[in-house]
This record gives sequence, C-alpha cells and structure tokens, in this order.
Amino acid sequence: MPSASCPAILIAAPASGQGKTTVACALARLFTRQGRRVRVFKCGPDFLDPYWLSLASGAPVHQLDLWMTGEADCAQRLHAAALEADLIIVEGVMGLFDGQPSAADLAQRFDLPLLTVIDASAMAGTFGALAWGLQTYRKGLRFAGVLANRVASNGHAAMLEESLRDPAQWQGALMRSEDFSLPERHLGLVMSAEMDDAMTRLDAAADALAATKLGQMGADALQAWVVDFDAPADAAPETPDLLQGLTIAVARDAAFCFLYAANLDCLQAMGARLVFFSPLADAALPDCDALWLPGGYPELHAATLAENGAMKAAIATHVSAGKQVWAECGGMMTLFDELQAVDGRCFAMWGVLPGRVTMQARLAALGPQQLAVAGGTLRGHTFHYSTCSSPLAPATRTEAAPGRKLRGEGEALYVAGPGDSVKASYFHAWFASSPAAAATLFLKDKP
Repeated sequence: MPSASCPAILIAAPASGQGKTTVACALARLFTRQGRRVRVFKCGPDFLDPYWLSLASGAPVHQLDLWMTGEADCAQRLHAAALEADLIIVEGVMGLFDGQPSAADLAQRFDLPLLTVIDASAMAGTFGALAWGLQTYRKGLRFAGVLANRVASNGHAAMLEESLRDPAQWQGALMRSEDFSLPERHLGLVMSAEMDDAMTRLDAAADALAATKLGQMGADALQAWVVDFDAPADAAPETPDLLQGLTIAVARDAAFCFLYAANLDCLQAMGARLVFFSPLADAALPDCDALWLPGGYPELHAATLAENGAMKAAIATHVSAGKQVWAECGGMMTLFDELQAVDGRCFAMWGVLPGRVTMQARLAALGPQQLAVAGGTLRGHTFHYSTCSSPLAPATRTEAAPGRKLRGEGEALYVAGPGDSVKASYFHAWFASSPAAAATLFLKDKP
C-alpha cells in the first residue's frame, strides 16, 4: 500500500488549560463548514475532549498514544485518515513535553507540524519567550506557528505579536469570550451532549478563528503542513472471533460515558453483538450474555441511580445467574454498597461488591498502567477522584507502564460473584492492546 499525503497539524500548548480543545474544535468546525474533509484525533487517553472534537468535525475521533494504543495503531489510523481527508488535526495532551510518551514524541515520530496555543491573558513580552522556548527546547520538531488565546484587546494582541523573534510564527489571536468557552469539571470538560448550546459555542469559536491568519489558510497555504504518512509496514493482525455469538450490554448515558470508540470496534471485530442501555433511565437490562459498565460520572447522578431500584434488581439478577460483568472506574463505583459524595451525603448503590466509595476534592490516581489477566496484558490508564474501601481482597493489581513508577500500589482488580463472574477495577482498558485479554472479561469459559 502506498504512502498517503495530507496536511496535518498537532495543536499543543505549554500546559493544560491553555485552550487546545477550543482551538482544535474551532479549526475543525471552521474547515468542516467550508466543505473540507477533516479528521481529528486526540493524543493520550482522554475520553471527554473527543466528544467535542467529534461534534466539531462530524466524524468519529480516536485516540493516539505511542504506548497505550501503540505506534503501529497510530500509523495505521493516520494513514487511513490521510487517504480520505483534506486536513488532519491532532489535539495534544497536557503540555507539549509532558508525559511519557508526550505530544512532542508523537509529533516527532510522524513529523507532524506543531501549532502552539498559549493563554496570553496575563502576559505580554513573555509570550515571545515562551513561544521561543517551546520551539527550540528539542531539535527535530516541525513548528507551524503560535496562536495567542484569551487576549484582552487588539492592542494586547499587537504586543504579543511584537514579542515574537520570528514574526512569521504569528497565527493570530483569539479574544477572551464567554461565547465559546468550554466549561470544565473535576475530570475535564463538561460533555458536549450535556449542553444545549454546544454547537452554538463551536460556531462562535469558528467565527472568531476565521478572523485570524490560521483561520484564513487556503488550500495552497495548507501545503506547508503536508505530511507523508507511510503505509503500515505489516498488515494488522486479524482480530480473533473469540466473542462470536455473544451479546454484551453496554451502559451508556450521562453517568456512564467513558467509552473508547476503538473498544466498541474491537468487541464487534471479535464477533460480539453490542446492545446499549441507560442505568439512569431504564428499568431492565437488555437480553444479554455479559455486561459492561464503563467509567463516567456516577457521583453526579448518585441520587438517580440510588432511586432506580428496578435497575439494581436487574443487575442483581444478572450477577446471581453467573453472567459476566466488567466494570471499570465509574462502573465499579456503582457496584459497591455505598457512594459518599464530597459533601458527605451517602447513597446506596447496587451492593454487588462489599464496601464504600468516597469522593474527594483532590486527584486520587492518574497515569498509564497495564493489567495482566487470563489471555494477556491490557494497556490502559487510571484517572479518578475517589477511593474505595472493601473487605474484599484484590485478586491482582495493575502495574505501571514500562519506564514509569507507581505512587503507591497499582489499581486493585476485584473479583466476585458466582464463578468469579464479576471483575471490577479503577483501570480503564484499551481492548485492542490485547483482544484475547479483553475477551476474557466477557467470557464465562476462558479462551
């Protein structure tokens, strides 16, 4: 298969909270409105930004991570996107050089031009120093300019532009505006589906970006961003049909929303039939062989979950029948006896696992990890603001990603139910890292 060429840009920043998602969404929305075919990716394991990026581009958004998803997976997805797109946008993660691997590592591996977004709301001349530092800190990176965000006025923008050593790097300024700000909560951005004016905000951001040099780039100017994406060296291994004939019920609503599109694809590629339900709104489970409770925000909907006694009974019936359950992070939280909110209120949960989950104001765990189960080792990550206490001893624990160290113990894997049919952990798994291992989470008889 030949290589594919396409303009591409990785939108990075010196830190989190600078406005990367806003700029990536604005660019995707602006070009999509113009009839250009835009494909967007998210660097790292983030669940939330892709909802906004998908809404802006009108296309599915997948994660790229040199460790979690793997270099070969990244190469395959970028090559496939280049075959069909007029522009590829990759939103970075945290600061440009933060993490192992970092957004800079991804950019360097695939020769992606870098656009740096800097929150300039509290600076003037230092803007130039910061931009220069990002551009020169590591050799071998390809920079496409810098965009100032949350700028106070045209005069402020002029000072920022004048501070740059290389005026050609200036891509313009986005003024501070509530019209296109994206609200946040403890785990990241508020989901686009929760906001009635989500598309209005994206259109406002696109309109603002249209007034900048970046937003006015035509097809000729985009040629400076062209990247040659090599075809994958080897054909992707055929996914084993280990789940052929199996029906998996997947919780999906405002409380259970941390779902990688690639994980759904992986289960279906193994032959599973997926049916979706809402633990918040439904009174019963769909007819299924196994149950997947993904992460999300059960803490924000604890009262509704506690009041839905019919769903609690349906879960209990599923478990008592010895059917499989895989619950990760927020999904696991609902399986415990009780959830205590930050304000001290306690809510009765589903009582499948003994113990209590306690929400806290500070982060409890963050970072890439891996989990060894029957069938192989799953790569993934952990990110949560709660802790759990249980008399149930962990069956095993996650380990740090290679080259990383854990602060304290790895995440517990709890196993319960008839025939050890229930498996639960704070760990978020990337199923494609080991389809055979992922299959064991849903199969009664291990492959």
